[in-house]
Amino acid sequence: MGLMALDLDEWIEPDEHFIAELAEKGRLFAERHAAVVLALAGSEPAQQEVLGLLIEHMIRLHPHLLRLDGDTVRVVPSGASYRLEDWTAAPLDLAGRLAQEDFCLMAPGEAGYTLQAASLCFPSRWQLAEKMGRPMAAIHGPVPGFGDKLAHPVDRFFEYLHVDRPVWRVNWSVNDDPALFQPIRRRGPDAGTPITPGNAGERLFTRCERQTLRRLPSTGWILFTIKTYVDPLSCLADQPEAAAGLAAAVRDLPAGNRGYKNVASYEAAMLTYLDQLALAGE
Repeated sequence: MGLMALDLDEWIEPDEHFIAELAEKGRLFAERHAAVVLALAGSEPAQQEVLGLLIEHMIRLHPHLLRLDGDTVRVVPSGASYRLEDWTAAPLDLAGRLAQEDFCLMAPGEAGYTLQAASLCFPSRWQLAEKMGRPMAAIHGPVPGFGDKLAHPVDRFFEYLHVDRPVWRVNWSVNDDPALFQPIRRRGPDAGTPITPGNAGERLFTRCERQTLRRLPSTGWILFTIKTYVDPLSCLADQPEAAAGLAAAVRDLPAGNRGYKNVASYEAAMLTYLDQLALAGE
């Protein structure tokens, strides 16, 4: 599972794209709200707990980005403001407007932990409506090997995750489209032009998700956050060791994971490019 201990002071990770990504979220909330925010009845207390934790975290550690004035929370760089009383029925909806992260709430039940509420603006080839109310094994059904190797360990981990022991992990893929909102697999705008070692640096993008897992202290539900980073492959041009590491990771992928990681169709060109970067650093 690749889990590491999380310092809660590093739970939320704003960066230089804060304004741009909140603006993109705002567009999605306005145009695709039903696709990016869903919640089942009964999830409101856990949603409210998430919102409270997020606001406290942001105003304590990132006061230049978020401010609380009485009942109004303000996003400082954009000037956007929200009255908390207007969001009592949809606290997670508001949470998604205050940070770059996406938020997913999992509740314990007879079938294990199930997805009960989410603000998910930047999915990587999965659709929220198809996963809502479903347990972890069903949510991760498309992941190669999850049912055989990870379903039971994940269920056990969720069962024993302690409030004081949050964790984080990272996953990665390579795409030919830099769009953050990708509920289905899509091809980039230059899909008609072949990807070659000469253009791979600009045509391909690493997509990494920094995921955190923590148990909420009051409701006991589990909160899953996702912070998505997209960079052109050329960002590795001055990092030969990283380029070599990514090339090795691609070569080590089992056959089933090549398609899932989005590397199969341009693997040869990508590996040639990465090998060139690695050799240039020797």
